[in-house]
Amino acid sequence: MISTSRRGLLAASATGLLSGKAALAQPGLPAGWPDRSIRIIVPYAAGGITDVISRGVAVGLQAALGQAVVVENRPGANGTVGTLVAARAAADGTTITMGITDTFAINRSTFRTLPYSDENDFAPISMVTRVPFALMVGAHRREITDFAGFLREARREAGRLTFASWGVGSSSHLAYEFVARAERFEKLHVPFAAQAPGMQAVASGQVDSMMLPVGGANSLAVDNRARILALAHPSRIELTPNVPTLTELGVPLATGLWLALYAPRATPAPIIARLNAALREGMRHEQTMNVFRQQAGSPEPSTPEELTAFAVRERAQWAQLVQEKDIRVE
Repeated sequence: MISTSRRGLLAASATGLLSGKAALAQPGLPAGWPDRSIRIIVPYAAGGITDVISRGVAVGLQAALGQAVVVENRPGANGTVGTLVAARAAADGTTITMGITDTFAINRSTFRTLPYSDENDFAPISMVTRVPFALMVGAHRREITDFAGFLREARREAGRLTFASWGVGSSSHLAYEFVARAERFEKLHVPFAAQAPGMQAVASGQVDSMMLPVGGANSLAVDNRARILALAHPSRIELTPNVPTLTELGVPLATGLWLALYAPRATPAPIIARLNAALREGMRHEQTMNVFRQQAGSPEPSTPEELTAFAVRERAQWAQLVQEKDIRVE
């Protein structure tokens, strides 16, 4: 699991709630809003990056709003279960969701029937952060010490090299497919229901490799349970300064996981504006900033309009790869 203490985040949340300062009210905002707790629905299990980032964001939001902000995990079906719950929630701003690349860009291409519409059922609040992907191998693959060795073994094994993901059609799955397509090697996909069990499978030697957010990969690397071979990022990063980028190695892939907050579509604009302002303020909270740093992300607040335009571009990019690989989730 990602090395961030959930208990520590919850304790910081309580502290932030007691000492928080509410921002100025937005024009047209209902008097006294929010007058009760707010929940962030995370459509994935505890322990993965979506959960960890959401709990970090909750700390800052509590401090900014002066109300409890709780994280509710609703995992299942590549994030569709929890995202559907969020879409059907009351549009009063007290239920929001942490949308990610998978739920708001990829699922529409991989699912033959998606139970929600990422465009029509939600109102964008703000981008939260983007984190780069890393390619890692388990420590049990001692003969693989760098990317060149990885390619050599992948080609030699001709379809027997295994890789984990957090589901068929997930961003973790598709990013690995991009590398395999670019370098022309066969592999064996072993999908899991969430990021954490996939990581543990690699760490325990059950699965050979995985493409995942660099913070999670680094938590295994520092314990010598895995090795990070390459980073899917335009440049090297402070968290893993000695890890080369895929671009350096001749693979033109710079991608990762983006996370953004959404509310049910009919949520009034003044509430959206208040949540946007609270997020911007909350992102400066020390505990929230620390979570971002641990995951190699940085606060990236946006306007709702900027988030909408970004998501449109992302959907088109991922749809092309899904079509090429003919990846479908029944």
